Amino acid sequence: MAVKKELLPIIPIRGFIIFPKTVFHFDVARPKSKAAVEKALISDGLIFLAAQKDETVEEPQENDIAHFGIIAKIKQLLKLPDGALRILVEGVERGKLTSKFYSDALYEGEITYKPSSLRTLSVEEYSAFANQIHLLINDYIELNPKLASESFLKNLPEGQPSEFCDIIASNLIRSNDDRQILLETVSVKKRLLKLIDTMTKEFKILDVESIIASKVKQQMDEHNHEYYLREQMKAIRSELGEDSFDEIEELRNLIESKPLPNEVYEKALRELRNLEKMQPTSPESNITRHYLELICELPWETYTAECGDLIYAQKILDRDHYGMEKVKERVIEQLAVINRTKSPSGSILCLLGAPGVGKTSIAKSIAEATGRNYVRISLGGMKDEAELRGHRKTYVGAMPGRIVNALRQAKSSNPLILLDEIDKIGADYKGDPASALLEILDGEQNKAFRDNFLEMGVDLSKVLFIATANDTSTIPTPLLDRLEILELSSYSADEKFNIAKKHLIPKQLEKHALTSKLLKISDKAIKEIILSYTREAGVRKLEQEIQKLCRKCVVALSNGSEKLSITEKNITEYLGTKKCTEDLVSTKPEIGIVNGLAWTQTGGEVLQCEAVSLDGSGKVQITGKLGDVMKESVQAAMTFVRSISDELGIEKEFYKTKDVHIHFPEGAIPKDGPSAGITVATAIASALSKTPVRSDVAMTGEISLSGRVLPIGGLREKVLGAYRCNIKNIIIPVANVKDIEDIPKNIAKEISFYPCKTAREVLGIALLGTKPEKKSAVSPAPEYSKERTAYYEYS
Repeated sequence: MAVKKELLPIIPIRGFIIFPKTVFHFDVARPKSKAAVEKALISDGLIFLAAQKDETVEEPQENDIAHFGIIAKIKQLLKLPDGALRILVEGVERGKLTSKFYSDALYEGEITYKPSSLRTLSVEEYSAFANQIHLLINDYIELNPKLASESFLKNLPEGQPSEFCDIIASNLIRSNDDRQILLETVSVKKRLLKLIDTMTKEFKILDVESIIASKVKQQMDEHNHEYYLREQMKAIRSELGEDSFDEIEELRNLIESKPLPNEVYEKALRELRNLEKMQPTSPESNITRHYLELICELPWETYTAECGDLIYAQKILDRDHYGMEKVKERVIEQLAVINRTKSPSGSILCLLGAPGVGKTSIAKSIAEATGRNYVRISLGGMKDEAELRGHRKTYVGAMPGRIVNALRQAKSSNPLILLDEIDKIGADYKGDPASALLEILDGEQNKAFRDNFLEMGVDLSKVLFIATANDTSTIPTPLLDRLEILELSSYSADEKFNIAKKHLIPKQLEKHALTSKLLKISDKAIKEIILSYTREAGVRKLEQEIQKLCRKCVVALSNGSEKLSITEKNITEYLGTKKCTEDLVSTKPEIGIVNGLAWTQTGGEVLQCEAVSLDGSGKVQITGKLGDVMKESVQAAMTFVRSISDELGIEKEFYKTKDVHIHFPEGAIPKDGPSAGITVATAIASALSKTPVRSDVAMTGEISLSGRVLPIGGLREKVLGAYRCNIKNIIIPVANVKDIEDIPKNIAKEISFYPCKTAREVLGIALLGTKPEKKSAVSPAPEYSKERTAYYEYS
């Protein structure tokens, strides 16, 4: 049988496939395709339609179109207003493009006819194929009942296998790739097999799509039903004069917009449903509304980007604080560990120091250096555990605890929370807040801290906690065990001078809109303020005095002055008379008067001990508002002096014939502590032996009955107090030699330290009339704990 070939114009088609014996219309807009239509109409109207492989190509070449297509006859032509042609075609026969292809003015090529082949298909096989196809068609109809009314199903050519197969493929097969394969299959038997396979595959896809569409429709129906009911409720509430429905919808939208964890999200929806059932005026409604707002405002799994640059952190600490080298070193170590472990779990730093030494400000600097948000919680005077854990929602006026509120305020889950004044927590019948802090500050337990109001676990493991305190003696032992004490010592006069010049004065000038040209404070004036107008361990009072000078300057400028200069000579005009008097220090050796050293909350001071021996019956009188510990220290000193009376040249029966009166000046101020032991012993020995005591020597140390000199605390502050009074010879216990390194080097090098093991050495230095040689420091002794008291403390 001869193969029929014919030169036909070609139209590359996009987005559809045409089969023989089927009618289809489409628009032709490309110039070459329009030229192909015009040439076909000139002859017999036949044209070759071939699928374009890439629909985005505007000028396809031979390799861009499928070589197997359909030979079609143009039945109708309609010209559109935009210049395009709308043609109606009918598929005639399959065809294949041979090697001859032309694409000059139009697409044209030699097409070989490819009629269908029935050679291997028997009547029985065709019947079986047809039955299987009809079953699949019925499955299609179950998924889409509207398909049953389609006209092509009523007019299927059952006796013509090729046309039967092509009509079904043209109407039921959606994929153009599958349609192209069926078009290229000349063998009717193979085509039927391929049609059944394709229909089965598409039916499975349609089945899944139907299930998905059913679920979507069900959800939409439920949503529409819910919307309808809510609109009804809104109308009913409006008639009743209740306007809380809009607020509930706002809460619902807020909950949906927040990235809440699943547990929190489900809890919020349950509470919202409960809120809808409540009366708007009921107390429970207000609590629930507050609860939902809290859930939406908490930073669930929201973190700020942390800064791991230790050099930058060091610059921040140096910028904001002068000195404090040991504190800064420890802070940098803590930050280095956090950077390496990616977790702040570990020791909780507790900044210990007197008021005004910079505990709170250094915590702010740490927050800035680490890139964390800063929140401060004041614990001073807290007695109710619920302030930390929150109140249960069953109580009227219930609210969350301060920890959860701090997270809400910080707007991140990894802030720095400063627990300020942790030593001033109280306890009563409502509970012990310190016990709640045990869980909060424990890295093993705070991963799921449970607030009573929130009723859900909150992760505190990423929070960096820092505490501050003035005195560790009031902190419960279990809580103190979780803290790493980092002591901030009092400032020396030189340190205060540098802090004032580099930090306080520029800060206050900026606050008062002044410049260094408008207000000049001389160096001598700053030192005069430090020595004569403030007496403190920190710099808070110093800053207040500088603020006062700034206010005076603003007033002067408002009255027409051009600038204000503060000097040592005119400072009393602006700050008034001097507020601080010098410590009482003897200028010459006297009997029974000894310079002792005391620790106070405002720093170290020189406090004299006076002893007088009188004829009497052996009474010992103690005055000066002394505490029990200090009274016992006086008794121990008296016993020691009695034990060495022979060595001092004191008559043996003095305790029967002499009355001894021991007094500490400034009697209105409470004093306590054991460190005045050697001071009292020296005063008693001087009074009984009538030997003068050197006025250029100060001393501190506890005394035992056997005369051993025991270690004390607060050596740094005491030495600074002696230095302020121009005393350069200081007697200290041997065990405190290790503390000399804490004293500023510029001060330590001007002072002669006399470490003593026994009170006999102390008396040998203090009671002699000649200046002793400077003793060399001995090796450090074991560390002893420091005792603190209310005001003056011989610790």
